[in-house]
Amino acid sequence: MTPTQLRAYVAVVRLGSVKQAAAELQVSESAVSLHIAQLRREFGDKLFSRTAGGLAFTPGGLRLASRAAELLGLQDRTIREVSAATRGRRLLRVAASSLFAEFAAPGLIELFAKRAADLDVELSVRSPGAFGSLLLARAVDIAIGPQPPVVDSATASRPVMNYRLVLVVGPEHPLAGVPASPGQLREQTWLLGPSATTDLGGVPAMLRRLAVPDERQQIFQSHAAALGEAKRGKGVSPALAFTVAPDVRQGHLAQVAGPNATMEAVWHSQVLASPDAMSAADELSRFSSTPRAIQAMMRGAGVSVGHFRPSVHVTLWS
Repeated sequence: MTPTQLRAYVAVVRLGSVKQAAAELQVSESAVSLHIAQLRREFGDKLFSRTAGGLAFTPGGLRLASRAAELLGLQDRTIREVSAATRGRRLLRVAASSLFAEFAAPGLIELFAKRAADLDVELSVRSPGAFGSLLLARAVDIAIGPQPPVVDSATASRPVMNYRLVLVVGPEHPLAGVPASPGQLREQTWLLGPSATTDLGGVPAMLRRLAVPDERQQIFQSHAAALGEAKRGKGVSPALAFTVAPDVRQGHLAQVAGPNATMEAVWHSQVLASPDAMSAADELSRFSSTPRAIQAMMRGAGVSVGHFRPSVHVTLWS
């Protein structure tokens, strides 16, 4: 099993076509087919078959796709880390929940990275439920987002920032500025970002508290996209109070009134508990709860491209 074979397989899984995988990898279709055939022989598994609806993967084929993406990501990360170490630079790998990554992480990373000229930061969006396993496997150095109900004793957790979720609608929406009952809210179309797909955090907690039916929930690729639909009067959207305050003041959005339309929550940071000297992850964990850091997160400044290294992950949907 070679990295070249795995790259060919991951491309086929992601694109659903040997032809498209070959075009992306800039090799012939026969070369991709050869790599797939070699993997099939090595594992004694068909991996996938062609059907009228596309490619149908075996259980082993799905497992290989997941592992291949992890292995290739580790290889690429190792190359970057060794290269950075050669140049005298450090790499800090930050995992964050989608809500934190979209609205708070840019300002925090921008301010923190300014403190160390030799530091590169890699940010990846991960499920909060996987924070502990990612830290224990040393796949990331620090995780920031909702705290899981059970925290492993090998990790240290610290509160970062209290935040408030509010429900917002378009200025012409019937619930604009009106106290809404749980029943009224359940009847609305809910415009949601990726944070609604997890079990942890303020948005899922609000959905559970109000018992919003699945058929009333629409998930968008980003929270900003969901807010854009809310501005057009398409439904209600939960949002961080500090991010929508300018739009509310300018009349682009209106806040739903009443206790049913708010939720208080907390972001936490998690790092491996270690008696060693303070690492960059420990330093960020402590720094992120300071007044300066909280102001930076709420301000949402961008980060210099010289310090920021985005991390790309392949996710299989079944």
